[in-house]
Amino acid sequence: MLHKENILIVDDDINILELIQRHLHSLNYHTYKAVSVKEAVAILRDTEIDLLITDLKMPEVDGFQLIQFASEHYPNMPKLVVTGYPSVQDALSAIKSGVVDYLVKPFTKEELKQGVIKSLSSRPKKKILDHEDIKYTYNEIIGESDAIKNVTQIIERVKDNKATIFISGESGTGKELVARSIHYNGKFSRAPFIAVNCGGIPENLLESELFGYVKGAFTGANENRDGFFQAAIGGTIFLDEIGNAPLSVQSRLLRVLQEKEVMKVGQRKSEKIDVRVIAATNSNLREMIAKETFREDLYYRLTVVEIAVPPLRERKEDIPLIADKFLFKYGNEYKNRYITMDNEAHTLLQRYDWPGNIRELENVIQRAVIMCDRTISIKDFPETLKYKIDFPEEALLSLKEMEKKYIEKVLGSTDNNQTKAAEILKIDRKTLRGKIK
Repeated sequence: MLHKENILIVDDDINILELIQRHLHSLNYHTYKAVSVKEAVAILRDTEIDLLITDLKMPEVDGFQLIQFASEHYPNMPKLVVTGYPSVQDALSAIKSGVVDYLVKPFTKEELKQGVIKSLSSRPKKKILDHEDIKYTYNEIIGESDAIKNVTQIIERVKDNKATIFISGESGTGKELVARSIHYNGKFSRAPFIAVNCGGIPENLLESELFGYVKGAFTGANENRDGFFQAAIGGTIFLDEIGNAPLSVQSRLLRVLQEKEVMKVGQRKSEKIDVRVIAATNSNLREMIAKETFREDLYYRLTVVEIAVPPLRERKEDIPLIADKFLFKYGNEYKNRYITMDNEAHTLLQRYDWPGNIRELENVIQRAVIMCDRTISIKDFPETLKYKIDFPEEALLSLKEMEKKYIEKVLGSTDNNQTKAAEILKIDRKTLRGKIK
């Protein structure tokens, strides 16, 4: 039987992660892995997970906090705990937090299997919805435009080798989804995928988080500790927002790419490392090179293969397909049915330029599903969305209403500078003031 469930495994012990993943793969489950709570939360936010399997005792943020987060944000997702430090108190606390089952390490493959079956069967019974109109061009990347087909063609070419890949694109276009598609569709999919947001870690910590450190390297370094690169051995490390990495970290990254070796902070001896590096940013690295805030030699090492993820406004023909996915997802989650959208609402979505790209589209659809009854119409969209459209209902507007909307648009584009607005409108300021009144 081919299982469709996605299972997220969270443990700071790489060996345990690998063991659980092997067992689950042999049972035909699809898995995601995380070595920390921070990475797990990022996966939960970006991926539909059917079951969370987590350790309790982890550094920095423990598994109890992850369970609490999951219970608050994903109440229907079952949780299964595996721990090497069993205690009655921990077991009771976990069960009170919504955990379905509790396995003590070491456990057998059969014990894991039964725990997974029990946990998945605890999910609320929901109507299974089959919506055949949802189309997937590659993994979870949706679209039929030439722009997105070009992206998936490159993924097909690079997924089975470890060439360094650079993904560019605006915020919200799905750069991490592209990186995950490269990893999980290739022959290294059973190895770790470690995502690191270089802009989300303080500069003074990024170096030690990436490369690890040895005991005594700095105040508070009380033990030897591996970094994200060591955690990704054999697999892929995804360095998101690489433009935020300080120059000191850039120098170390260059050595990793050139020599295929990494040196922990405070360590004199380097160690060989087998990791595929995928980097991404929404910054203009060439401008940063000109300002000497990004190393030119590192840029060329990172861009062996480049993938430019197009903004949503450049592939508007994909908007109905992507919107359909979110209608199916949130309709099932909130209303237990597929939600439809009327023609005017569809037209509005395609006229808007989506500065926040797919992330913004998802938020708009999620809100509309909550606000609507059975069919989404324009009234279910936020006012800010409708205001930024170039006259979405011009056929229904009077000349006076169109003039008002256009004056508002010009004033907005000039930050309410009446002198500039009057110049654009080719009227004097007195006339403009009168129209504003």
